[in-house]
Amino acid sequence: MKKKYRYLTEAAQSVMQNAYSPFSKFRVGAAILTNDGKIITGCNIENSSFSLTICAERVAIFKAISEGVTKFKAIAVVSDAKDFTPPCGACRQVLVDLAGNIDIVLINSHNQMKIKKLNDLIPLAFTKKKLMKGK
Repeated sequence: MKKKYRYLTEAAQSVMQNAYSPFSKFRVGAAILTNDGKIITGCNIENSSFSLTICAERVAIFKAISEGVTKFKAIAVVSDAKDFTPPCGACRQVLVDLAGNIDIVLINSHNQMKIKKLNDLIPLAFTKKKLMKGK
């Protein structure tokens, strides 16, 4: 399985170079794989008003949605940190809503890979189905 995502992680590593992180110096790149094999990338973009900062994962999926893509297989997330950098809570919620239980491919600065299912990272997630049941 790791070989099948190598091209996805390479795209995420490449776009990480575009990260705008003058405050944290923490660069992150993400690449989301669509069901039809297209790769859409994103990087983190910081703002001096920190709450307006956006993570790489949300940039990638929002770009995909804005291009009319709604079906996904996986997202790769890379950073230049020694450890793996999983999506933050906000990104996990956005991903579960817009992409479902996709593969989360994590790469650290040593080029090691770890693959998790999104549901493993956000158990008991609040989803559209739960929202619709309440009506």
